[in-house]
Amino acid sequence: MIDLVHGATLFGAIVLAGGRARRMGGVRKPTRPVAGVPMIERVLAAVVPVGPPIVVGPADVVASVTVPTMEETPPGGGPVAAIAAVFDAHRTALADVVVIVAGDLPLLTVAAVRDLTATVRHGRVDGAVFVDRDGRRQWLCGAWWSASIAGSLATLAAARGGLAGAALRDLLGSLAVADVSHEGEPPPWFDCDTDDDIRRAEEWLTR
Repeated sequence: MIDLVHGATLFGAIVLAGGRARRMGGVRKPTRPVAGVPMIERVLAAVVPVGPPIVVGPADVVASVTVPTMEETPPGGGPVAAIAAVFDAHRTALADVVVIVAGDLPLLTVAAVRDLTATVRHGRVDGAVFVDRDGRRQWLCGAWWSASIAGSLATLAAARGGLAGAALRDLLGSLAVADVSHEGEPPPWFDCDTDDDIRRAEEWLTR
């Protein structure tokens, strides 16, 4: 997205890629290939059309040197701390609507991301997330007004005395959220935590 006032390109997506992947032996999960392409590269391709992404994770988690990376404070502080790190460092460089997704969603698509951002822009909500068939909100596959996230971060930090270890539900659950359903398969929010998950994602991608 272009800032029409300053002419700058604003970050349109935050990709969280700092998990420890304990169920995959501690490897850097987003770098694991799915059908020959690292998961995070699939995620980046899906979010780029809404604006340049910034990745929270190790510097070498992405192959391209043009994609900026950073780490949360403290390291390993969890997804809320990771989001806060981006807002602390780059608040004025974020688009008005920002996509926040995990780096292990190999089935995420451009169309799915645009569904989320369109829902936010056209509804009286703070954000939008996909929901699965059981109605569970997929917090790491959503789009949000940046101002709403900034306000919730400040409120939560004041209430807890810090954001390390905070749950996404604590950050986002009090906001006005639109639930977005997805018909058919594969589900864009499908995350890969195990080798079996990777095999299942590959089956979807190669059908």
